[in-house]
Amino acid sequence: MNIRFDPEVAATVEQSPDRTLTACHTDALLTALCEIYCNDPERRTATIALPHASNEAHRTRTFISQARNENLIDIAQQHEDHLLLTTSRKTFWQIARPWLKAPASSDTLLRYTQTNGVTHPQRPTNAEGTIYERHFPQIDMTFSLRTADPDADSEVFSEWMNLDRVAYFWDQRGTRAEHAAYLAERREDPHMHPMIGYFDDKPFGYFEFYWAKEDRLGPFYDAGDFDRGLHLLIGDAQFQSAGKLKAWWSGVLHYMFIDDPRTERLVGEPRVDHVRHIAYMHRMGFYTLKEFDFPHKRAALTVMEREKFFDDFRF
Repeated sequence: MNIRFDPEVAATVEQSPDRTLTACHTDALLTALCEIYCNDPERRTATIALPHASNEAHRTRTFISQARNENLIDIAQQHEDHLLLTTSRKTFWQIARPWLKAPASSDTLLRYTQTNGVTHPQRPTNAEGTIYERHFPQIDMTFSLRTADPDADSEVFSEWMNLDRVAYFWDQRGTRAEHAAYLAERREDPHMHPMIGYFDDKPFGYFEFYWAKEDRLGPFYDAGDFDRGLHLLIGDAQFQSAGKLKAWWSGVLHYMFIDDPRTERLVGEPRVDHVRHIAYMHRMGFYTLKEFDFPHKRAALTVMEREKFFDDFRF
């Protein structure tokens, strides 16, 4: 496929005159959409035109049905000898297939269980290896999230935890053995998924995802069954520069929403004196619902709504 960008709205996919819808598959359509939206974060809609023969009515209906079932398009229209397929950025960025490298949490059958008297959905078993991966053309680097390995990752994790700026907020100084045990404990906890963040193949931070309903945060607000939260630390300070900071935040929040389409809210509970962190969360679209007291800290309850994220966030 050759893509010609229209400066107004659409990107047209042109094919040679002897090629029609028969030669196009939804994988090719997805590839074209990825090229459009990933290279133009400001684009709100895209229309792709595919050559269409009048004797292909059945094939056209089948293709449109498949594209809709895969959430690739919002509107399909026939115009003369072309099929016009339109999608919005809001639709495109909720497609999980290009980014998730492991089964989505939403693939787990919905069953309920209890933890400490709290009824909540049974959580999936954490997959190994790379969970999410996305290339950022703006910085020409690939961001990925990989399940933490207590053996392989404990050395760098321990190094990070013993940094003064990290220990101030985490209060988890210790030995490599203690930090390996910490990671192992988090891996065994069904409501948590500990991951290491990478740019290309360089580890730079720790991301601890959790389901909020059965977490210690749950009793402090009206937690939904699929609300998700995050603890994080950036061990390598070079990845806090403006471009990389926006990239990894974009990847982390995107992962949390596409892993389960039932996740309507993301939540956080940073220390209230972590002013810089909270201010950046607000710039991304979080708001502070309230302040409250954990036994170990005064915290701000920050919330990001799914609709706002996919409507407004610049990927």
